[in-house]
Amino acid sequence: MYRKSIKELIKWKLDKRRKPLIILGARQVGKTWLIKEFGRTEYKRTVYINFEEEKKMRELFIADFNISRIISALEAFAGYQIEPNETLIVFDEIQMASQGITSLKYFCENAPQYNVVVSDSLLGMMLHEGTSFPVGKVDFLHLYPMSFYEFLLAMNENGLANILENKQFDIMSLFSNKFIEFLRYYFYVGGMPEAVATFAENRDWQKTRKVHQKILLAYERDFSKHAPKEIFPRIKMVWQSIPSQLAKENRKFLYGLIKEGARAKEFELAIQWLLDSGLLIQCFRNKEPKIPLNAYQDLSAFKLYHNDIGLLSAMSKLSPRTVIEGNLLFTEYKGVLAEQFIIQQLKIDDKLSIFYFSPDSYSMEVDFIIQNENDEVIPIEVKAGTNLKTKSFKFFCEKHKPTKAIRTSLADYKQEAWMTNLPLYAINMI
Repeated sequence: MYRKSIKELIKWKLDKRRKPLIILGARQVGKTWLIKEFGRTEYKRTVYINFEEEKKMRELFIADFNISRIISALEAFAGYQIEPNETLIVFDEIQMASQGITSLKYFCENAPQYNVVVSDSLLGMMLHEGTSFPVGKVDFLHLYPMSFYEFLLAMNENGLANILENKQFDIMSLFSNKFIEFLRYYFYVGGMPEAVATFAENRDWQKTRKVHQKILLAYERDFSKHAPKEIFPRIKMVWQSIPSQLAKENRKFLYGLIKEGARAKEFELAIQWLLDSGLLIQCFRNKEPKIPLNAYQDLSAFKLYHNDIGLLSAMSKLSPRTVIEGNLLFTEYKGVLAEQFIIQQLKIDDKLSIFYFSPDSYSMEVDFIIQNENDEVIPIEVKAGTNLKTKSFKFFCEKHKPTKAIRTSLADYKQEAWMTNLPLYAINMI
């Protein structure tokens, strides 16, 4: 299995201004595997401590933050000497160790020669009450579910992955049917590493769905285990409403779908908890396609997407036949999956600001509007099939004249005067 984030870890290792690195991400997205693979391929040795399992080590940082003492304790635990720049020090589930997060400040200030990587679920980051966070003393890397590109590699479709990576549009159209086939697989399997590995092994649909169900159950157990008791029931209600929220023609989040008469004030903390845990993706409304987009956002209007399309498919109880054959149910629901797919792929690029567009002055909506690192504003119209009629999108482009505009669908790549037709499976080429 390959994760592109390995490249970011190598850059971090070579950075002369390197600080202790915190890898953030929802549970089950592959943080531990990524760190261990990084240690195996880039270092002579790895000292790995999982504080959830190694209960005796949880008090490692309580006495003081003397790095020499801490290193000695780590060497005793590992059974060998820790060599700066040759040994990777890994603190997994650091939220379980008292003062563990605070210790990173002293590694940064007093012992920068040591390579320290910390794994902490976004959920765990909320559990450090009374702990001083080392602001400015750590680097961050966000890890998300596997992208479609990574999914192709896991399925041993290196040729298709290389076509995407190299943006070979002329060759891409020759293999469009094959790309679409694996896109449908991805709609069902998603990007959670265990689900991908299970499906790649023998394409067992039922075993893959059982993995989804296990992950969803683990998430709901986290609600009851870690969430404040007063908002736990509301977290569960918001979570369970996501499929029905997205099934509407207008995907805007409506509190009334959670329960009759529900208001924002009742559920805003529950929603924030799910967002902080990395389990949902929030997309706010933008009212003006101007730089910066976030200056023109409407904080009262937003859409909530799942963190993974496979888990959304499982929550929606979509069968393999529904996804692969594209029957009537899939025809009605696949617009949801297409939007989920697009925002999930775009979210991987932390440099993008992602919104949906809906102005006050006239009735229309553009599925997504993004601002990239070059401060370009790019509207994106998502079409689940090959029906490419885009009245609102064309009106937007005629009115605002963006330098780039993307219509993404199952149709082949085509450059037109006012926009680019980009296949769904190639959205990361944007």
